[in-house]
Amino acid sequence: MKIIITGATGFAGAAAVLRLNKSGHQVYVIVRPNSDTSLLPKEIQCYVDTGDTDKLNTFFMDTQADGVMHFAALVLNDHKPQDIEKLILSNILFGTRLLEASVKSNTQWFINTGTFWQHYNNEVYNPVNLYAATKEAFENIAKFYYETEKINFVTIELNDTFGPNDTRSKIFNLWRKSEKNQETLGMTQGEQTVDISYIDNIIDAYIKMMEQLANDTSFTYSGQKFCVSADERMSLQELSKLYEKALDTKLDIIWGERPYRYREVMIPWNRGTLVPGWKQNITLHDAIKKVIKDEK
Repeated sequence: MKIIITGATGFAGAAAVLRLNKSGHQVYVIVRPNSDTSLLPKEIQCYVDTGDTDKLNTFFMDTQADGVMHFAALVLNDHKPQDIEKLILSNILFGTRLLEASVKSNTQWFINTGTFWQHYNNEVYNPVNLYAATKEAFENIAKFYYETEKINFVTIELNDTFGPNDTRSKIFNLWRKSEKNQETLGMTQGEQTVDISYIDNIIDAYIKMMEQLANDTSFTYSGQKFCVSADERMSLQELSKLYEKALDTKLDIIWGERPYRYREVMIPWNRGTLVPGWKQNITLHDAIKKVIKDEK
C-alpha cells in the first residue's frame, strides 16, 4: 500500500516507517522544515510541510495514498502560557489539515494516535493535562469528516512505550543511566500502576489495524477508538524488580523521596477495547532484555 506517516522522526513514527518500508509498502512522510531526517531510509519520500494547506492538498492528490498513520504530536506534561499556541497548531490544526487533504484525495483510512492521558481517574474523558485535551479536541473535529465523508477514521490510544534507541527521558532510560553511573535515584513511592508496551508490539497493532481498515469497504470501523495495553500491569516498584530480574542487576532507588506529580495517573485507562485481532507477542521481561541487547 501507499502510506503517509506523520511524526516519522519521533519514536513510534520512526519505528512504523522502518517496519512498513521493510515490508514493501510505499512510505511517504510529512516533516517540518527543521526536522532531522538523516536516520530515515534513503528511499523514503519526504514532504516538507510549511503550513500551506493548498500545497498539502496537492501532495495528497499527487500521492493518492491508501491511508495515513498520524503519530505527530507536541507532548507536554505541563504547559506554560507560551505553549498554548504550539499545542493547538501541532495537535489540532495540523491534524485537521491532514483530514481535509485526506477526504479531498479520497484517502480510504486514517489511523490517529490518542493517549491514555485522556482518561484521568479511569474516566471516559478527563484530561490529565492540556496536551490530552488537545488530543480529544482533534477527535471531536474528526467526527465532522467521518460523518460527512467516506473515510475510515479510527484512534489507537497508547500509554507508556519503550524500545531500542529511545532518546526520551522515560523510566527505563532513567534506570539505565542511574545504573551505568552508579547513582542513587530518588523516586516517588512507586505505587502507581504502570502500563508500558514494547515498540514492536505497538507497531504490530498499527499494522493489524491498517489491514482491517484496508478490507473494510463498508467503513464499519469509522469513528471507533481502540487501545494498546500491556498484558502485564504492575506498580512502579514491581516494575523495577522485573527490570532487575531481566537484566540481572540491582537498582539503587530511594522510594518516596519525590512527591507524586499533580494529577499523577495512579490507575491507567483499563476500559478500552484492544485493536481487533491484535495480541502482545513479546513479554515485558523478554522485551527489556532485547532492548539492552539491541543497544550493545
